[in-house]
Amino acid sequence: MRPLLWVVLLVAVVGSLAFAGARSGVMERHFIYFPERGLVASPSDFGLAFEDVAFSASDGARLHGWFVPGESDVTWLWFHGNAGNISHRLDNLKIIHDELGVNVFIFDYRGYGLSQGKPTEQGTYQDGEAALAYLRSRRDVNQEKVIYFGRSLGAAVAVEMATRHRPYALVLESPFTSIREMARLTYPFLPVWPFLRTKYDSLAKIGSVEAPVLVLHGDRDDIVPLETGRKLFLAAHEPKEFFVIQGAGHNDTYLVGGDGYLQALRRFVEDPARKSGG
Repeated sequence: MRPLLWVVLLVAVVGSLAFAGARSGVMERHFIYFPERGLVASPSDFGLAFEDVAFSASDGARLHGWFVPGESDVTWLWFHGNAGNISHRLDNLKIIHDELGVNVFIFDYRGYGLSQGKPTEQGTYQDGEAALAYLRSRRDVNQEKVIYFGRSLGAAVAVEMATRHRPYALVLESPFTSIREMARLTYPFLPVWPFLRTKYDSLAKIGSVEAPVLVLHGDRDDIVPLETGRKLFLAAHEPKEFFVIQGAGHNDTYLVGGDGYLQALRRFVEDPARKSGG
């Protein structure tokens, strides 16, 4: 058989398998979610006082999180990325808590850490709603000053929550525009993105967010390209700010960013409505 024909057949077979995987949801589960169950540490291991929190989503799924009190009246609601669990964010959490002085509430989506169930797009939105309901139940939380902070996949959940419940501000770090665009960028030779059922279409939603928006993105991000974050930023309403973290990839933004990164966050927390452009 001629080599070209082998190539055509191979592409056809791989394309058919990818199409079937996309339609069945198998490909989506392996492409999007990488949860880990075991917690490797707790806030106390980083010298932080905290409350262990158990709460329920509207469908009954039991969820788990940590509330770390701070010195200010601002609460940082943390929507983490698609891998690991909340215990893998503790070094980052300590920096945010200590440098910004905010209360931090971080929780695991269903299927991650100690939270029950399996992750899905709608499930993560239910989990976000449950986290907000939990914060509303706390008398020590200023309901007018809750900042939604989303990293990577968590940015998409944070955007969805911001379209439903206006936050004090919305901080998006290393965000993507949609799952379909990520699939297209990651697998350019497998045109399965039109068939994916999971959307996380932040680009279609960001224009409905009425809160101040800060987008931070590493200029060496080889997972979610910088221009993806910029595209999302351009679709957002003022007031907004775009901060490029020089030399940062996808997972080391808070380490590489240094003082400039922290100053950008601090300025935004202190006065999120200021107009600075980007």
